[in-house]
Amino acid sequence: MQRIGYLGPKGTFTKMAVDALFNQGSFISFDSIPACLDAVERGEIDTGVVPLENAIEGSVHLTIDYLIHQVEQSVIAELTVPIRQHLLVHPEYNGEEITHVYSHSHAIAQCHQYLYKNYPAAELEYTASTGRAAEVVIEKGVHIAAIGNHLAAEENGLKILTPNIHDYDNNHTRFAVVQKTPKKLEVKDHPVTTQKTTVMVTLPKDFVGALHQVLAAFAWRKMNLSKIESRPMKTGLGNYFFLIDVDQPYDDVLFPGVKAELEALGCQLKLLGTYPSYNIDIPSPVCQ
Repeated sequence: MQRIGYLGPKGTFTKMAVDALFNQGSFISFDSIPACLDAVERGEIDTGVVPLENAIEGSVHLTIDYLIHQVEQSVIAELTVPIRQHLLVHPEYNGEEITHVYSHSHAIAQCHQYLYKNYPAAELEYTASTGRAAEVVIEKGVHIAAIGNHLAAEENGLKILTPNIHDYDNNHTRFAVVQKTPKKLEVKDHPVTTQKTTVMVTLPKDFVGALHQVLAAFAWRKMNLSKIESRPMKTGLGNYFFLIDVDQPYDDVLFPGVKAELEALGCQLKLLGTYPSYNIDIPSPVCQ
Protein backbone atom coordinates (compact mmCIF):
# COMPACT_ATOMS: atom_id res chain seq x y z
CA MET A 1 0.00 0.00 0.00
CA GLN A 2 1.35 3.40 -0.97
CA ARG A 3 2.34 5.70 1.88
CA ILE A 4 1.05 9.22 1.26
CA GLY A 5 2.11 12.20 3.36
CA TYR A 6 0.39 15.57 3.49
CA LEU A 7 0.40 18.88 5.33
CA GLY A 8 -1.73 18.14 8.39
CA PRO A 9 -3.26 17.71 10.80
CA LYS A 10 -6.64 16.32 9.81
CA GLY A 11 -8.96 18.95 8.44
CA THR A 12 -6.52 20.83 6.20
CA PHE A 13 -7.27 21.62 2.58
CA THR A 14 -4.30 19.41 1.72
CA LYS A 15 -6.06 16.45 3.37
CA MET A 16 -9.19 17.27 1.37
CA ALA A 17 -7.07 17.22 -1.78
CA VAL A 18 -5.57 13.85 -0.79
CA ASP A 19 -9.01 12.36 -0.13
CA ALA A 20 -10.25 13.65 -3.48
CA LEU A 21 -7.32 12.25 -5.48
CA PHE A 22 -6.47 8.87 -3.95
CA ASN A 23 -8.61 5.77 -3.70
CA GLN A 24 -6.58 4.17 -0.96
CA GLY A 25 -3.30 4.34 0.85
CA SER A 26 -1.68 4.84 4.22
CA PHE A 27 -2.22 8.55 4.91
CA ILE A 28 0.27 10.28 7.20
CA SER A 29 0.00 13.90 8.33
CA PHE A 30 2.95 16.23 8.96
CA ASP A 31 3.08 19.47 10.90
CA SER A 32 4.82 21.44 8.16
CA ILE A 33 5.67 21.44 4.45
CA PRO A 34 9.41 20.82 5.10
CA ALA A 35 8.60 17.88 7.39
CA CYS A 36 6.48 16.28 4.67
CA LEU A 37 9.08 16.81 1.93
CA ASP A 38 11.90 15.60 4.19
CA ALA A 39 9.94 12.39 4.82
CA VAL A 40 9.72 11.83 1.06
CA GLU A 41 13.45 12.48 0.74
CA ARG A 42 14.30 9.95 3.46
CA GLY A 43 12.00 7.31 1.99
CA GLU A 44 9.68 7.27 5.00
CA ILE A 45 6.74 7.86 2.65
CA ASP A 46 6.32 7.18 -1.06
CA THR A 47 4.42 10.32 -2.02
CA GLY A 48 4.00 13.82 -0.61
CA VAL A 49 1.17 16.28 -1.24
CA VAL A 50 1.82 19.95 -0.47
CA PRO A 51 0.20 23.27 -1.45
CA LEU A 52 1.85 24.99 -4.39
CA GLU A 53 -0.17 28.05 -5.35
CA ASN A 54 -3.34 29.91 -4.35
CA ALA A 55 -5.38 31.93 -6.81
CA ILE A 56 -5.63 34.86 -4.38
CA GLU A 57 -2.35 34.85 -2.48
CA GLY A 58 -0.06 33.45 -5.17
CA SER A 59 2.70 30.89 -4.88
CA VAL A 60 3.53 29.06 -1.66
CA HIS A 61 7.19 30.08 -1.63
CA LEU A 62 8.10 27.68 1.15
CA THR A 63 7.12 24.73 -1.07
CA ILE A 64 8.92 26.06 -4.14
CA ASP A 65 12.13 27.00 -2.35
CA TYR A 66 12.27 23.72 -0.46
CA LEU A 67 11.84 21.68 -3.64
CA ILE A 68 14.59 23.70 -5.33
CA HIS A 69 17.16 24.13 -2.56
CA GLN A 70 16.66 21.36 -0.03
CA VAL A 71 15.47 18.14 -1.71
CA GLU A 72 15.72 16.29 -5.03
CA GLN A 73 12.17 15.31 -5.95
CA SER A 74 9.94 15.27 -9.00
CA VAL A 75 6.44 16.64 -9.41
CA ILE A 76 4.39 13.71 -10.70
CA ALA A 77 0.90 15.27 -10.60
CA GLU A 78 -0.93 18.41 -9.62
CA LEU A 79 -4.51 19.00 -8.64
CA THR A 80 -6.53 22.17 -8.27
CA VAL A 81 -9.40 22.30 -5.79
CA PRO A 82 -11.82 25.08 -4.74
CA ILE A 83 -11.12 26.76 -1.41
CA ARG A 84 -14.11 27.63 0.75
CA GLN A 85 -13.25 29.27 4.05
CA HIS A 86 -15.62 29.23 7.02
CA LEU A 87 -15.50 30.86 10.45
CA LEU A 88 -15.32 28.04 13.00
CA VAL A 89 -16.11 28.33 16.70
CA HIS A 90 -16.14 26.12 19.81
CA PRO A 91 -19.13 23.74 20.11
CA GLU A 92 -20.16 25.57 23.32
CA TYR A 93 -19.98 29.02 21.70
CA ASN A 94 -23.10 31.08 22.48
CA GLY A 95 -22.50 34.57 21.17
CA GLU A 96 -19.42 35.45 23.24
CA GLU A 97 -17.07 38.14 21.96
CA ILE A 98 -14.41 36.69 19.67
CA THR A 99 -11.06 38.12 20.71
CA HIS A 100 -8.68 36.05 18.55
CA VAL A 101 -8.93 34.48 15.09
CA TYR A 102 -6.46 31.71 14.23
CA SER A 103 -5.50 30.29 10.86
CA HIS A 104 -2.77 29.89 8.27
CA SER A 105 -1.46 33.21 6.94
CA HIS A 106 -2.88 32.56 3.46
CA ALA A 107 -6.33 31.77 4.87
CA ILE A 108 -6.39 34.96 6.96
CA ALA A 109 -5.31 36.99 3.93
CA GLN A 110 -8.07 35.39 1.82
CA CYS A 111 -10.65 36.61 4.37
CA HIS A 112 -9.16 40.02 5.08
CA GLN A 113 -12.22 42.11 4.16
CA TYR A 114 -14.60 39.91 6.13
CA LEU A 115 -12.42 40.10 9.24
CA TYR A 116 -11.91 43.86 8.84
CA LYS A 117 -15.66 44.51 8.63
CA ASN A 118 -16.88 42.02 11.22
CA TYR A 119 -14.07 41.53 13.74
CA PRO A 120 -11.86 44.64 13.54
CA ALA A 121 -10.73 44.33 17.16
CA ALA A 122 -9.87 40.63 17.05
CA GLU A 123 -6.20 39.70 17.11
CA LEU A 124 -5.10 37.60 14.15
CA GLU A 125 -2.89 34.65 15.03
CA TYR A 126 -1.03 32.54 12.48
CA THR A 127 -0.81 28.75 12.62
CA ALA A 128 1.00 26.19 10.47
CA SER A 129 -2.26 25.10 8.85
CA THR A 130 -6.01 25.65 8.96
CA GLY A 131 -6.33 22.23 10.59
CA ARG A 132 -4.06 23.29 13.42
CA ALA A 133 -6.15 26.47 13.87
CA ALA A 134 -9.23 24.33 14.44
CA GLU A 135 -7.38 22.39 17.15
CA VAL A 136 -6.49 25.66 18.87
CA VAL A 137 -10.17 26.57 19.18
CA ILE A 138 -10.86 23.35 21.06
CA GLU A 139 -7.88 24.02 23.32
CA LYS A 140 -8.60 27.69 24.08
CA GLY A 141 -12.40 27.95 24.29
CA VAL A 142 -15.36 30.08 23.25
CA HIS A 143 -13.60 33.42 22.74
CA ILE A 144 -11.46 31.98 19.95
CA ALA A 145 -12.38 31.39 16.29
CA ALA A 146 -10.60 29.69 13.43
CA ILE A 147 -10.74 30.00 9.67
CA GLY A 148 -10.95 26.63 7.98
CA ASN A 149 -13.01 24.22 5.91
CA HIS A 150 -15.96 21.98 6.75
CA LEU A 151 -13.63 19.00 7.23
CA ALA A 152 -11.74 20.85 9.99
CA ALA A 153 -15.07 21.56 11.67
CA GLU A 154 -16.15 17.92 11.46
CA GLU A 155 -12.82 16.49 12.62
CA ASN A 156 -12.68 18.76 15.68
CA GLY A 157 -16.36 18.99 16.57
CA LEU A 158 -16.57 22.73 15.83
CA LYS A 159 -19.54 24.79 14.71
CA ILE A 160 -19.52 26.74 11.45
CA LEU A 161 -20.57 30.18 12.67
CA THR A 162 -20.39 31.83 9.25
CA PRO A 163 -19.86 29.91 6.00
CA ASN A 164 -17.98 31.14 2.94
CA ILE A 165 -16.19 34.14 4.43
CA HIS A 166 -13.49 34.34 1.75
CA ASP A 167 -13.32 37.68 -0.06
CA TYR A 168 -13.32 36.21 -3.58
CA ASP A 169 -15.50 33.38 -4.87
CA ASN A 170 -12.99 32.16 -7.45
CA ASN A 171 -10.56 30.91 -4.82
CA HIS A 172 -8.60 27.79 -5.74
CA THR A 173 -5.36 26.16 -4.63
CA ARG A 174 -2.98 24.01 -6.65
CA PHE A 175 -1.32 21.11 -4.87
CA ALA A 176 1.85 19.36 -5.97
CA VAL A 177 2.18 15.59 -5.72
CA VAL A 178 5.87 14.70 -5.41
CA GLN A 179 8.03 11.58 -5.25
CA LYS A 180 11.73 10.90 -4.80
CA THR A 181 11.74 8.34 -7.63
CA PRO A 182 8.78 8.83 -9.99
CA LYS A 183 6.58 5.79 -10.39
CA LYS A 184 3.03 5.02 -11.49
CA LEU A 185 0.49 6.86 -9.38
CA GLU A 186 -2.76 5.10 -8.51
CA VAL A 187 -5.51 7.72 -8.30
CA LYS A 188 -9.26 7.97 -8.64
CA ASP A 189 -10.77 8.16 -12.10
CA HIS A 190 -10.62 11.92 -12.65
CA PRO A 191 -10.29 13.39 -16.15
CA VAL A 192 -6.90 14.92 -16.86
CA THR A 193 -7.30 18.64 -17.54
CA THR A 194 -3.94 19.00 -19.25
CA GLN A 195 -0.45 17.57 -19.30
CA LYS A 196 2.25 19.87 -17.94
CA THR A 197 6.00 20.04 -17.68
CA THR A 198 7.80 22.24 -15.16
CA VAL A 199 11.39 23.32 -15.72
CA MET A 200 13.87 25.48 -13.85
CA VAL A 201 16.05 27.85 -15.86
CA THR A 202 19.10 29.59 -14.42
CA LEU A 203 21.04 32.36 -16.14
CA PRO A 204 24.84 32.66 -16.15
CA LYS A 205 24.49 36.35 -15.33
CA ASP A 206 22.00 39.18 -15.62
CA PHE A 207 22.30 40.65 -19.10
CA VAL A 208 20.10 42.74 -21.37
CA GLY A 209 17.46 40.62 -23.09
CA ALA A 210 18.21 37.48 -21.09
CA LEU A 211 14.60 36.64 -20.25
CA HIS A 212 13.51 37.47 -23.81
CA GLN A 213 16.03 34.99 -25.20
CA VAL A 214 14.88 32.29 -22.75
CA LEU A 215 11.22 32.77 -23.67
CA ALA A 216 12.01 32.90 -27.38
CA ALA A 217 13.39 29.36 -27.20
CA PHE A 218 9.88 28.20 -26.27
CA ALA A 219 7.92 30.70 -28.37
CA TRP A 220 9.23 29.89 -31.83
CA ARG A 221 8.57 26.21 -31.12
CA LYS A 222 4.95 27.18 -30.31
CA MET A 223 5.17 25.80 -26.77
CA ASN A 224 2.55 27.46 -24.58
CA LEU A 225 3.76 28.68 -21.18
CA SER A 226 1.07 28.89 -18.48
CA LYS A 227 3.29 30.30 -15.73
CA ILE A 228 6.63 32.05 -15.33
CA GLU A 229 7.97 32.93 -11.90
CA SER A 230 11.31 34.20 -10.69
CA ARG A 231 12.75 33.22 -7.32
CA PRO A 232 16.05 34.21 -5.67
CA MET A 233 18.94 31.76 -5.99
CA LYS A 234 19.94 32.60 -2.40
CA THR A 235 23.47 33.25 -3.60
CA GLY A 236 23.31 37.05 -3.49
CA LEU A 237 21.15 39.99 -4.49
CA GLY A 238 20.14 40.01 -8.13
CA ASN A 239 20.63 36.26 -8.68
CA TYR A 240 17.42 34.54 -9.76
CA PHE A 241 16.14 31.38 -11.35
CA PHE A 242 12.94 31.02 -13.36
CA LEU A 243 10.26 28.39 -12.89
CA ILE A 244 8.34 27.78 -16.10
CA ASP A 245 5.20 25.67 -16.58
CA VAL A 246 4.78 24.36 -20.14
CA ASP A 247 1.36 23.07 -21.17
CA GLN A 248 2.51 19.83 -22.75
CA PRO A 249 4.26 16.62 -21.72
CA TYR A 250 8.02 16.25 -22.01
CA ASP A 251 9.05 14.86 -25.40
CA ASP A 252 12.26 13.81 -27.14
CA VAL A 253 12.29 16.62 -29.71
CA LEU A 254 11.07 20.02 -28.51
CA PHE A 255 12.38 20.00 -24.94
CA PRO A 256 15.88 18.75 -25.85
CA GLY A 257 15.93 21.47 -28.51
CA VAL A 258 15.03 24.13 -25.93
CA LYS A 259 17.70 22.81 -23.59
CA ALA A 260 20.39 22.88 -26.26
CA GLU A 261 19.46 26.41 -27.31
CA LEU A 262 19.51 27.69 -23.73
CA GLU A 263 22.81 25.96 -22.96
CA ALA A 264 24.29 27.70 -26.00
CA LEU A 265 23.34 30.96 -24.28
CA GLY A 266 25.07 29.84 -21.10
CA CYS A 267 21.81 28.99 -19.30
CA GLN A 268 20.94 25.76 -17.52
CA LEU A 269 17.62 23.93 -17.75
CA LYS A 270 16.51 21.38 -15.16
CA LEU A 271 13.40 19.21 -15.45
CA LEU A 272 11.31 19.30 -12.27
CA GLY A 273 8.49 17.11 -13.51
CA THR A 274 6.19 16.16 -16.36
CA TYR A 275 2.76 15.23 -15.09
CA PRO A 276 -1.04 15.22 -15.43
CA SER A 277 -3.03 18.12 -14.02
CA TYR A 278 -6.47 17.58 -12.46
CA ASN A 279 -9.24 20.04 -11.58
CA ILE A 280 -11.40 18.50 -8.85
CA ASP A 281 -14.56 19.97 -7.37
CA ILE A 282 -15.09 19.17 -3.69
CA PRO A 283 -18.62 19.64 -2.29
CA SER A 284 -18.67 21.66 0.91
CA PRO A 285 -21.70 20.86 3.07
CA VAL A 286 -22.40 23.48 5.72
CA CYS A 287 -23.20 21.82 9.02
CA GLN A 288 -23.42 23.21 12.51
